Amino acid sequence: MSTSPAPAARLNSTQWLICIIAAIGFAFDIYELLMLPLILRPALLELGGINPGTPQFTTWFSILFYVPAIAGGVFGLLGGYLTDRLGRRRVLTWSILLYAFSAFAAGFSTNLYMLLFFRCLVFIGVCVEFVAAVAWLAELFDNPHQREKVLGFTQAFSSIGGLTVAIANGMAVAWSTGAAYDLGLGITIPGVQLPAIQLPGFLSFLGSVQNEHAPWRYTLMSGLIPAIPLLVIRPFLPESPAWKQKRETGKLRRASIGQLFSPQLKRTTIITTIMFTCSFAAAFGAIQQMPQIVPGLPEVQARVKEALDKGFPKEKEDALVAKLKSENKSEADIKKAVGAEKRKISGPVEQAAASHATKIQEVGGLVGRFLLAGLALYIFSRRSLLRVFLIPGLVAMPLIFGWAAINSLSYLHIGMFVAGLLTVGQFSFWGNYLPLVYPVHLRGTGESFAANMGGRLVGTSFAAVTTTIAGALVAQGPNGAPPSAIDVAHTTAYVAAGVAFSVYLVNFIASFWLPEPKEGQFDE
Repeated sequence: MSTSPAPAARLNSTQWLICIIAAIGFAFDIYELLMLPLILRPALLELGGINPGTPQFTTWFSILFYVPAIAGGVFGLLGGYLTDRLGRRRVLTWSILLYAFSAFAAGFSTNLYMLLFFRCLVFIGVCVEFVAAVAWLAELFDNPHQREKVLGFTQAFSSIGGLTVAIANGMAVAWSTGAAYDLGLGITIPGVQLPAIQLPGFLSFLGSVQNEHAPWRYTLMSGLIPAIPLLVIRPFLPESPAWKQKRETGKLRRASIGQLFSPQLKRTTIITTIMFTCSFAAAFGAIQQMPQIVPGLPEVQARVKEALDKGFPKEKEDALVAKLKSENKSEADIKKAVGAEKRKISGPVEQAAASHATKIQEVGGLVGRFLLAGLALYIFSRRSLLRVFLIPGLVAMPLIFGWAAINSLSYLHIGMFVAGLLTVGQFSFWGNYLPLVYPVHLRGTGESFAANMGGRLVGTSFAAVTTTIAGALVAQGPNGAPPSAIDVAHTTAYVAAGVAFSVYLVNFIASFWLPEPKEGQFDE
């Protein structure tokens, strides 16, 4: 005989506080990760003078995506173990503080190595936070339906974080020059001149900031925001009751990675890791390539030309060239100086277009997460629930990146909404599913292995996979010059279409081996 679960009680004030902190953590988890695609192109141009489409760009693009992912995967796995050993609350708190202050410090980067170091710390904090927050929330609620709702709807804030970082980047672009920001729907935020960014004098040995009003720096520094409510609410947060009870009664068994590959859990661990990897691969191998793809669209090219004609016309360029020649500058230095002036004008235009496309994609992701949260209450087969997103994606993703991303900004906006809905919705699935298939003493470790070793470590590396393949395929300019922005953008879009289709197909095939959660398994 089986007993029905106890009816769900209304959330008390403590439970609301926990949900609020977890939602903030989920939101800024994605906020911090999605900063990189938005700021990487201008950061490489400023810190390294590296142009898109060059081998150096491909190398550093891969390094800044993949090295932090390695750090996040390794330390995230350790964080999952510590979550099982030290408790959910403590690890969650310190992980949020780590990524918030590291993101702020990254805004002061004076070279690529400094940016890489702080991005590694950000990634470590993000990877640990997700695991601790999911385990904490899952163990807070005894009623399965209430647990599904809480996990589903708090994770929906991840997409709000993605939407917010797109807005924050757009505001940073506008406010770097004191201009007003068009939020959309007829809403305009008045312009504010953000302060210049410079390192304190005692840190001058690290170098100096070249562009004191670079929008990418302001975007990075906005990552400090989640630390503020956490510092206020932290004293009122309790530990997970299920974890605490097992520890106090001496029933909390010691976690180990080896247990994840026991006969009972081996299939679960392998399949969830593969599928989590594919979910992240679709996001980073395709969706997060948008800042590299958008500059090649006809509408964006026209906007850049208009901005250059207005802000840096030919007579102004000729005057700059004449001045530099009179100073006996080399042809290489003159070309570099002219390029820098053009980037100051074209960069914000391209960044604004990429930011708007990302904003639309995150709205789609938000809808996808809410859709998942609702469907999870009615579709009891986890395999069937996930296929609601996988099957349409097999058709939609190649069309979005292989056609819309080449031909039309308007069609791309529609496509990005769909891509966000289908891909980002899968992330909420894993947050709901993983706590159901691992026992309490292994919950953090099991979630961390799939999320960090699979999703964060391998899945995010597909950003480098796409860029590397595109870099190898793109045609170089005449006389060894960098390839044109259009060629780079179109090649990246085609490669992203192929990557997206491939990982969606692998994910769909793997879903046939995905274990269904067993009744009573959650409380073991």
